Amino acid sequence: MSEERDVLPELSIDLTPTLVVATALATMDPTPVHHDPALARAQGSKDIFLNILTTMGLVERYVTDWAGPAAVIRRIDVKLGVPAYAGDRLSLTGAVVSRADGELTVEVRGAVSLGDHAIGTVTLTLPEGEDPC
Repeated sequence: MSEERDVLPELSIDLTPTLVVATALATMDPTPVHHDPALARAQGSKDIFLNILTTMGLVERYVTDWAGPAAVIRRIDVKLGVPAYAGDRLSLTGAVVSRADGELTVEVRGAVSLGDHAIGTVTLTLPEGEDPC
């Protein structure tokens, strides 16, 4: 088994307007700031932006793409920062910060051009012998 602080490969996602709108619709979020640019701007935003459910899904995808299909997410603890606007790029990075009692904890950072969009940890378990590190 590898040492703590194993670094996950970076994942960059272009936040196209289609992605922002489609993921808002897929998560059944009708809030106009996620699909109506004029209304989003009228409310003080630069543009439409990702909703929290999409951010959480992308964080989970990032970790499970690395860990593999047998991974079981036990906890996700994420704090939102700056908005992730359409037209920007979300870059996800992470590292294993602990291994204890059969669980791995991965620290994750999702950054956009304005700074940190999401920072947190994902705790998961894997079947014995399937550590991706």
